[in-house]
Amino acid sequence: MRRREFITLVGGAAAVWPVAAHAQQTGAVRLIGVLMGYAESDAAARSEVEAFRGALAKLGWTEGSNLRIELRWSAADPDKIKALAKELVDLRPDAILGHTTPVIGVLARQTQTIPIVFTVIADPIGSGFAASLARPGGNITGFSDFSSALGGKWVELLKEIAPHTVRMALLFNPATTSPVEFYMPSIQAAALSFAVQVSAAPVHTKDEIEGVIAAQARSPGGSLIVLPDAFNAANRDLIIGLAARFGVPVIYNANYYAVSGGLITYGADRTEEFRQAAGYIDRILRGAKPADLPIQQPTKFEFVINLKMAKALGLDVPLQFQQLADEVIE
Repeated sequence: MRRREFITLVGGAAAVWPVAAHAQQTGAVRLIGVLMGYAESDAAARSEVEAFRGALAKLGWTEGSNLRIELRWSAADPDKIKALAKELVDLRPDAILGHTTPVIGVLARQTQTIPIVFTVIADPIGSGFAASLARPGGNITGFSDFSSALGGKWVELLKEIAPHTVRMALLFNPATTSPVEFYMPSIQAAALSFAVQVSAAPVHTKDEIEGVIAAQARSPGGSLIVLPDAFNAANRDLIIGLAARFGVPVIYNANYYAVSGGLITYGADRTEEFRQAAGYIDRILRGAKPADLPIQQPTKFEFVINLKMAKALGLDVPLQFQQLADEVIE
């Protein structure tokens, strides 16, 4: 139940003259680059891009008329991110929308002049993307969807839904995640409060994921926190399936994990974040400087429980806990 695409010049001049004439009458066509950290096959990421496009349209930017979007998908591949970032920067767009910390890290090294708006970033200051939240100071600004305090909330909610938990492993890929240190103070404080042992579980390939989850299942009380990470998101079906197979309770950071069958999620509304990013792109196209646009942090977080997975794991979810959720999937 729910509780909450300037035209490519491939022909002769005559073939494009009507469009060119139209562009001269209505103003230059503006070019936006979009570099996604996920794969094109990711339905949730495609939905977020459509939300971005829809918000731009509401602000008066029409693809094929006054706007052209060059969209690229990196599938959380570091080499592909580098190649696609260079490809987009070489197009000299009016602005770039970048998705995830690894993508912004590469874009930041590729250009210090093209305006960049980010989404799905945990620690923009610690990552060196901006001088401060209020005044970023460079060519990069955007929307952070994490708070350092989230780490403690993940521990709390996971312990609540799986009271027998005494060990939690933190699943992440060092090459594609945000700095794990961003969350550690709150994770460690909560772990101490709930008498839970926490350990880092870095992985570099998807073949290593099974070993981490299997290790948590070797003795009672093991569970898993799937940290914000493009690698984890790209492999979410694998993680969810292994968690079910080994009977390990897992908390995730975005609602699409629960939709895909994950036990419990807590994180910002990323679709809304993409809509808001369209607003910053609009302001930049109209003359605003990224240096003067404050980095926005989330004000609302979504809490989703998948009761089907809970039952498969033998977890009894109290009604009052369900009532706290924004969505319960049955």
